[in-house]
Amino acid sequence: MRCIEIREPGGPDVLQPAERPDPVPGEGEVLIDVVAAGVNRPDVLQRMGGYPPPPGASDLPGLEVSGVVSRVGAGVSPDRVGQDVCALVAGGGYATRTVAPAALSLPVPAGISLEAAAGLPETCFTVWHNVFERGHLAAGETALVHGGSSGIGTTAIQLAAARGARVIVTAGTDDKCAACLELGAWQAINYRTRDFTEEVRRLTGGRGVDLVLDMVGGSYVPRNLSVLATEGRLVQIGLMEGQLAASVDFRRVLNRRLTLTGSTLRPRTVAEKAAIARGVLAEVWPLVAAGRVRPIVHRTFPLAEAAAAHRLMESSGHIGKILLTTR
Repeated sequence: MRCIEIREPGGPDVLQPAERPDPVPGEGEVLIDVVAAGVNRPDVLQRMGGYPPPPGASDLPGLEVSGVVSRVGAGVSPDRVGQDVCALVAGGGYATRTVAPAALSLPVPAGISLEAAAGLPETCFTVWHNVFERGHLAAGETALVHGGSSGIGTTAIQLAAARGARVIVTAGTDDKCAACLELGAWQAINYRTRDFTEEVRRLTGGRGVDLVLDMVGGSYVPRNLSVLATEGRLVQIGLMEGQLAASVDFRRVLNRRLTLTGSTLRPRTVAEKAAIARGVLAEVWPLVAAGRVRPIVHRTFPLAEAAAAHRLMESSGHIGKILLTTR
């Protein structure tokens, strides 16, 4: 198979095309002939040496793929051979073939191309689990989503709106804010020109929001807590600004009965991810098939041009997903 290896920790140019023997599916796994793979921030962190794969996972980058099942391992029905799937993997996505747990290889929703489906697993699993299973966002509530134009953000906007919640987003340009509004956001704040805390208080009449979905961390933590309404939930899914928060006044947490939670997806067991997959299949896939949620694909690159895809990711010049294709 053709694949992309990380030659050594460093910049995008350390991503090098290579060839390796085809992987073999183990018990409970399927072999997928990859059509496309999603490019995600964790791939960049892994390339830089800051996010090693969990034990037993492929050292190749790539956390989500779409393609066709070509072989199954023990315990998997042979009827799955030939199925179009999109899958969550713990590594190995940047390749023409990869193995994935059968439980995390979901059928491609109706109306979505096989290529575009590569942009669904990582964002849908992350948003469903964190916003709805952990954050308990309900119809009629208001959420603040940072990074609204990212793959996570564009998915969160659509899924929250489809389920009857209002979404306020932050984004770094007016064009990105406009794109978020077109996807169904109620309000969009350019964080480079406006203070999001002041804007959220203004937009909510001082009440605040019921949930904040944040991947920034650092100085955003106390600011996020300051805009949460009583019984509000802060859901942390990334630490782009750093793992240590600025000083937090926990009196607000006590007085407003706030919840702080968060999660990472990649290191979790297959059984834990399979439980999330069942929720995605039951609650998210019908909305995708109905056209109410869709992958927003900004650009595709051939697999061999993974370095260029990473440069685009690091520039933050994209809206939605970046994909690598094998065809």
